[in-house]
Amino acid sequence: MPRIIVQQKDFDTGAELARLNAGDVGGISSFIGVVRGEGKITALHLEHYPAMTERALMKIADEAMARWPLSDCTIIHRVGTLHPGDNIVFVAAASAHRDAALRATAFLI
Repeated sequence: MPRIIVQQKDFDTGAELARLNAGDVGGISSFIGVVRGEGKITALHLEHYPAMTERALMKIADEAMARWPLSDCTIIHRVGTLHPGDNIVFVAAASAHRDAALRATAFLI
């Protein structure tokens, strides 16, 4: 079952990747989005509607699971005040084959 998390705190990419590495996994693909550190941006403040956001992200994850032969996938999106260099989003897909994992990750983000 896809893992969907919306949270203020940072995420541990190593722990998330390790969680996906189980069973018949031949490849895990991931993407980490960060706040850019250039220009005049000093901070971003991201808000969301609880439950609605999670539902929308789960719909995307369920679609990825239906399109590609994935063993699992994860979407973590941060909310609150974030500064340049902070992680914003983590998406990952695990599959027996790299092509499915890579394509699903592109779709998830």
